[in-house]
Parts: sequence; structure tokens; C-alpha cells
Amino acid sequence: MDFELSETAKEVRASARAFAERLKPLAAAWDEEEALPPEILREGGRLGFFGLMTAEEYGGMGLDALCYVAAMEELARASASFQGCLSVHNSLACAAVSRFGTPEQKGRYLPKLASGEWIGAYSLSEPGAGSDVGSIATFAEPAADGFALEGVKCWVTNGGIADLFVVFVSTSRASASRGISCFLVEKGTPGLTVGRKEKKMGLRASGTHEISFHGCRVPRSALLGSLHGGFKIAMSLLDGGRIGIGAQAVGIAQAALDEAVSYAKARRQFGRPISEFQLIQAKLADMATSIEAARLLVYRAAALLARGERCAKEASMAKLFATTAANRVAYDALQIHGGNGYVREFPVERYFRDARAGEIYEGTSEIQRLIIARDVLREKAP
Repeated sequence: MDFELSETAKEVRASARAFAERLKPLAAAWDEEEALPPEILREGGRLGFFGLMTAEEYGGMGLDALCYVAAMEELARASASFQGCLSVHNSLACAAVSRFGTPEQKGRYLPKLASGEWIGAYSLSEPGAGSDVGSIATFAEPAADGFALEGVKCWVTNGGIADLFVVFVSTSRASASRGISCFLVEKGTPGLTVGRKEKKMGLRASGTHEISFHGCRVPRSALLGSLHGGFKIAMSLLDGGRIGIGAQAVGIAQAALDEAVSYAKARRQFGRPISEFQLIQAKLADMATSIEAARLLVYRAAALLARGERCAKEASMAKLFATTAANRVAYDALQIHGGNGYVREFPVERYFRDARAGEIYEGTSEIQRLIIARDVLREKAP
């Protein structure tokens, strides 16, 4: 197995790292303000980060999943909130249109999405439907000019700034997951309302909103893929989304380790730097090892995705291990900082809060374990 990144991936990583270094001093203020500045989003668009995997013919960079995770990891080291915005936009919204859109849908939406002129959001979860996708209550009924949507979505990342919503609804309530369809709904569509912004523990600069649909009429051309084919779309997109969250976790963990190393070298107790204490060294060794293992799992899953191979198990493994590792690394980084890690003056406090979401969204760690176990039980012995 070749563990070396391509020259293109290295260039993308270097570009993302350079941009991230400029973002890093600003991330704490964004966390306090609970918002990403529009000018930063526009600049990210100019640099191509909103169309990383979108085809060049639609204005994107046409890169593969390995290049994508290389960029996502670097950006998450600076601001997991900014990276989270990009992850949903690229791996869920852009990917949905790229993979399942008609030529007309691709031509209408992808150039705007790839440039960052428009921002995408993914609307799957509901107050009563999280891990149990088949219990979606939001529905769409045939109308004279298309479909009428009714219901409420929650935990919509980018909800307050999105121009295009990828929305999953029931079009056959008796059929559970086999009756789900997907629609592309533009901001400003009558009947679409952006509701309250959630007050979150972490990823605070990334807006998460409730979205409601009441008498929201969309044309038939807004249907993405086939009628009742939405469950397949949702599940296939989540592999890429989970790999993106894995890359986010690796980035957060690496940032936490960097801060812990720097602090341990500078902090003196009992007449010497605490980096000379074996218990501190043991923590740093475990942190570095778990990050490297997580990175390899994420890159392996991304390599499979880039080759168009099935990767549901590998994506779940990457997300499960990387997000668990990020939480442990952030915990230990805070512990190394002692009392200073508990105050917002030091960034490890934010990394600790940001890391926690990884084990919850885009499939909890418990759901990832179920996916992995089911795949393992299906496998034939070599």
C-alpha cells in the first residue's frame, strides 16, 4: 500500500495550510461571536475550497477525496467551525448535485456552489428522526406545479447562510425508508423558513439552525434523483461526509497536540519544563500515536472513495476512531495545560469543546459501531 500523497494532494495541503495559518489567530473571536465572517467565506471561495471535488467543467477544482481530506485536516487545525461549513458544503451538498443531479440541475447549481457564491446545506435530521432515518415525518405531496413540502428539520449546518438546501422528505409515509425522496430547495422559496440558531457547546462559529416547510411549493425539477430514491442518496453521501468529519477530528487533535507540546516546553515546575516529566511524555506519546493511526484510517477510506470503491465500513471506522481519538487527545491536552486549559485564553479549551461533536453528528459512534459490526459479520473468512 502506498502511503505517499500525490504531488497534487501535497500542493492542496500546502495551500490549505497557508490559508489556515491566516485563519488561526481569528478563530477564537469567531467562536465568541458565534459566526463566520462573510469575507472569509468569500475568500475561501476565491481559493477554490468550496468546489474541491466539483468537476472543472462546472468551475470546481475536480480533485479526488484524498486531496479533499488533506485540505480538510489543515483547515480544521485552524478552525473546525470553518472546516465544518466546507465539509457539509463539499461532501454533502455539492456531492449530492454532482452525483445525482440532472444536467440542468448541475448547470444551474454547481457553478454557484463551486465558486462559493452559493453555500449548500444538508437537511436530513428531524426532532423525531436522528439515527432512525426511516421515521422522517417531513413529507412532500404532489401539487399541480410539482410538490408541496411540510415539516421541520433540525441540526442544519450552514442553515442560516445557505442558498441551497438538500432536503430529504417522505413521499410515501407507509414505506418508511423506501418512501424517502430528495429535493433541492432554494433560499427564498415561499414556505421555507430558517428558524432558531442553536446555542451550542462547540463549533460555535458554524451556524446550526432549525428549518421549517409550510406550504413550501417546489417544481418537479427540484426532485433530485428518482421519486422514493432519497434513502440511497442519503446513505451514499454519508460515507463522504463521515470521512470529512474524520479529517476534521484529525485536524482538531493535531492542533491540540501542537499546543500541548508548545505549552509543555514552556511551562516550568519544580525547576524544569514539564516536558521533561515522564508522565507528560507518556501522554504526548499516546496522543501522537493515536493521531497518526486516525490519520491513516481517514486516508485509507478516502483512497477507497477516490477509486469509486465501496467504503461504508472504512468510512465508519475512520470516523469512529478519529473522533474518539480527538476527544481523548483534546482531553489530555487540556490536562497538560492544567488550570490554564480551562480558560478561553488558551485554545485547547475550544478544541476540547469542538471535538465533542464529532462523536455525535453524521452518525453517532454507536451507529458507526453497528455499521462496522454488520459488515464484519457479512464478511467471508479469507
